[in-house]
Amino acid sequence: MASSVPSLRTLSKVAFGGVQLLLGSGQTVLGGTPATCLNPQLSCQNTTVVTDLCCFNSPGGQLLQTQFWDTNPVTGPVDSWTIHGLWPDRCDGTYDANCDSSRAYTNITAIIKSASKTDLLSYMQTYWKDYNGDDETFWEHEWSKHGTCISTLDPECYSDHKATEEVVDFFQKTVDLFKTLPSYEWLSAAGITPSTSKTYTTAEIQAALSAHRSGVTVTLGCSSGALNEIWYHYAVRGSVQTGEFVPSNPDGTKSTCPATGIKYLPKSGGATPTTSKGGSTPTSTSAPGTPFSGKGYLNVVSGGANKGCLISAGTWYTTGTCATFTATENTAGAGFTLSSSKGKCAVVSGAFTCGSTVSTATVFTSAQSALVSGNGGGWSADAVASGSTQQKVYEGSGHSATIGIAWQGV
Repeated sequence: MASSVPSLRTLSKVAFGGVQLLLGSGQTVLGGTPATCLNPQLSCQNTTVVTDLCCFNSPGGQLLQTQFWDTNPVTGPVDSWTIHGLWPDRCDGTYDANCDSSRAYTNITAIIKSASKTDLLSYMQTYWKDYNGDDETFWEHEWSKHGTCISTLDPECYSDHKATEEVVDFFQKTVDLFKTLPSYEWLSAAGITPSTSKTYTTAEIQAALSAHRSGVTVTLGCSSGALNEIWYHYAVRGSVQTGEFVPSNPDGTKSTCPATGIKYLPKSGGATPTTSKGGSTPTSTSAPGTPFSGKGYLNVVSGGANKGCLISAGTWYTTGTCATFTATENTAGAGFTLSSSKGKCAVVSGAFTCGSTVSTATVFTSAQSALVSGNGGGWSADAVASGSTQQKVYEGSGHSATIGIAWQGV
């Protein structure tokens, strides 16, 4: 029987109200300066009352950088966790929420654009994703519920405060922290990789992550026995904007994962959590780390980051389910051929195409895990794929968006 314990997402996601729209199309966030903090104390560790809450986070003194692993529907890159948020917990494990309805903004994208933080926004559009596809509403929720409760982000903590500049600081700090917490890489380095058949223990997962954080533990979230959330806890010396984030143990028992039998499902969209151990389960048909052998996904790399993958017809998509491709060794010489559920894959009229109309598969080669086109070149598209818009993938760099295609064995 599936577990009746709700996921961490369910426990933490509540309705929010009291919204306000501030920035017009002609307004720009210029920004003041956050408070200067001399010899600040470490939050949740103070022995005396601290009154300067611009240099000391209180009552939300333990900050949590929270991450998602969404597999159904698949959300974000297939080899990266995604951002949930940055939450201020009280030091006893309780928390406040929706602390200032006057700053519950409904235009986060516009606010970030007005601050000329295009790189920040682009990163969020890849790694801070809503599993229902509504990123803007998700960002608004995280800011209004959690960001407004961080004392050091209060407008009074800025000299010459400009409306909404603290919003940009909130999202920037969250992204900066997330970049220092590569959960997928840390777990993979310990042999903990997504699988439809393997299971892991809480102790194994905690050990893999605590090895990179001075031995402190994290909060693990599971839904029906499948790992889908990690919460990293910090105390902060100084403000959120400029202070030192010190890894800390959780401020209470919050993990919802079992001690053993934890599933870590791949972002393939094809597997559903189950407690049954009977029947057959898919197994890997290629050795780990062996590119273009057996079955795998074709992930797209754009701008130095994974951004979607190829689907069965050979087009580039960022919000759907990655297709499983089969790589077959070319018995007549070097290289390999590819096929999907649609049929053989080839470069047809310059575009990567898979389907029943392809009579002869193109023989491809690889450079480590990168797919090389039949003429020995790279790949490009007319534009970066986004939302529900698919893009054809062309061999060579003759189109506007230059991309790479990387193999991920399954």
